[in-house]
Amino acid sequence: MLTPAEVVTRAAANGVHVLALTDHDDVSGLAEARAAADAAKIQLVPGVEISATWGGQSVHVLGLRIDPGHPRLLAGLRGIRLGRIERARRMGAHLASAGISGSYEGARALAGSGELVGRTHFARWLVAEGHAPDVQGAFRHFLTPGTPGYVEHEWCALEDAVGWIRESGGSAVIAHPGSYTFSPGKLRQLLETFRALGGEGLEVVSGSQHPSGYGRFADLARAFGLLASRGSDFHAPGEGVDLGRLPPLPRYARPIWQSWPLVGRSKPAARDDKC
Repeated sequence: MLTPAEVVTRAAANGVHVLALTDHDDVSGLAEARAAADAAKIQLVPGVEISATWGGQSVHVLGLRIDPGHPRLLAGLRGIRLGRIERARRMGAHLASAGISGSYEGARALAGSGELVGRTHFARWLVAEGHAPDVQGAFRHFLTPGTPGYVEHEWCALEDAVGWIRESGGSAVIAHPGSYTFSPGKLRQLLETFRALGGEGLEVVSGSQHPSGYGRFADLARAFGLLASRGSDFHAPGEGVDLGRLPPLPRYARPIWQSWPLVGRSKPAARDDKC
């Protein structure tokens, strides 16, 4: 909904001084974000959020401090984006079969140019057309398993996502673990596999999971030797938690940015940094 520059400007206005831009399966916004961050005098962390499949479920893997020009990373992301277009077409066909026509075209228009047509674009179109009261309702009634517009899709393998991130010099982080439907045992298995692949972090505090789980995820990060990250998962004004408005990490969590060379700092970042 916002351009990369607008995201950076909003973050700076909200008091954020270290921002990771992690678009889904795409890094094309990072150059614009970098220029805006330099102008706003905040530090931009180049990132990405990769859609992967593990255990029969979609899992999102954040890449932080990546090289956005790395050839293997770019090739992998390109493949995922092409898969997104095919999934979007199938979603549109499914919704048309349920009596809702024009959804693919509408979602594509909301996505703008490029190949990043996702469920959120369909959700916003469904709301705009009066089929749902809000984005959450659109997901609940049309875009989740067992509903008319849901389409199963196989993303890249978890090992590929982690491998691309590591090869590009970045750190791999499991995003919003509270949003998955894994059992406690299955989640622990995911984290064990992720760590063995070279994963480094777990998003302990996220705008996409309930605050009651923050302590549990901090405990899991510590148990599996993972560093803790913190992210709003901000997509648009009025949807979820705004930039810089999350609580700090639990005091005993080890921040993933603790060893980063942050602008204007001579020591590791404190746990309440807005990153």
